[in-house]
Amino acid sequence: MTRPTERTIYLDHNSTTPLLPEAFEAMTPYLTTHHGNASSPHRFGREARDAVEVARDTVAVLIGARSSEVIFTSGGTESNNFALSGVLAGASGGRAGVVTTAIEHHAVLETAEALGRAGNDVAVVGVDARARVDMAGLSGAVGAHTALVSVMHANNETGTIQPVREAADLAHARGALFHTDAVQSVGKERIDVKALGVDLLSLSAHKFGGPKGVGALYIKHGTPVARFHHGGAHERNLRAGTENVAGIVGMARALQVAHEDMDDCRRLTRELAGAFVAGLERRVDGVRINSLEDGLPGTVNVSFGGAEGESLVLGFDLEGICLSTGSACASGSMEPSHVIQAMGLGDDLARGTLRFSFGRGNTMADVEETLDTLERLVARCRKRAGTG
Repeated sequence: MTRPTERTIYLDHNSTTPLLPEAFEAMTPYLTTHHGNASSPHRFGREARDAVEVARDTVAVLIGARSSEVIFTSGGTESNNFALSGVLAGASGGRAGVVTTAIEHHAVLETAEALGRAGNDVAVVGVDARARVDMAGLSGAVGAHTALVSVMHANNETGTIQPVREAADLAHARGALFHTDAVQSVGKERIDVKALGVDLLSLSAHKFGGPKGVGALYIKHGTPVARFHHGGAHERNLRAGTENVAGIVGMARALQVAHEDMDDCRRLTRELAGAFVAGLERRVDGVRINSLEDGLPGTVNVSFGGAEGESLVLGFDLEGICLSTGSACASGSMEPSHVIQAMGLGDDLARGTLRFSFGRGNTMADVEETLDTLERLVARCRKRAGTG
């Protein structure tokens, strides 16, 4: 049996990123000596509170918001839940509907489904073959009873960037609020909430070199949102719970570094992804590239006819290369990704989909080794399946 190589190649940055050393360094005092509760009145508490508010200022500036518009959460999933549930609970004027897209993260789709079971109207709009939202469909779905429209900024599987400003303007013209899940974008794209025209925006630290378990929700000043957690007056009395001081500090520092290095990192990941796609098209037959060149830098979603994605991922793992599949395993049976299904790919391509997501630390040597391994694994999988 093949054993993992000594050097692991990590190509799953859209799933999570390595913790930046700068973020770890910033967090360390709040994991050791600076252990105060940010709600305590004594000096340790005040020290923690100051750290949280400085971090809030930092995050706000880097997304073009006011400090008072940033609420800290446990991550992107909570931020998305908070946005949808909070807006629906705070809606007035007979508005009780949510409109979203078929390619959203499950944190949005499952929350919308739960709101639908509670009696709210829910509409899910389709996308084209490149995972771009159907704007005509969106226009037809947003009506007088719609409270919130939620369209992600960049898709986590294909990297497709959506026309958020256009969608937000459409929602506002119909009297609805607008939310975007920007978890995959923040730290990779320059995000300005005012330029995007959004009322709410979700982000998560571990997508841009921060720690896991912490994120934020931007809520535009004046947006009616009901309280999400009860039990204290934390986070503008909207989200009760002791603040994760170390995580919040680490997130702010990671976002600073991501912005400082963004141009170089984008250039690197685009070059790596471009070289990978060129090599892939030259060396492997029967492939479909599902990602657009102007999409999220470093994201390459590929479907291989006649090869099962899960088998390829396991084969890569044995070779010391980490990536992810476009399909999910549920109850022991393979089901194609909802994103790939929404794009209209047939079952064969949908089941043979992989996502390669490049990030800081990857090199051209990683690209070449991955291509060598991919060529061999695809041929082997197709031979076993009797398709190659």
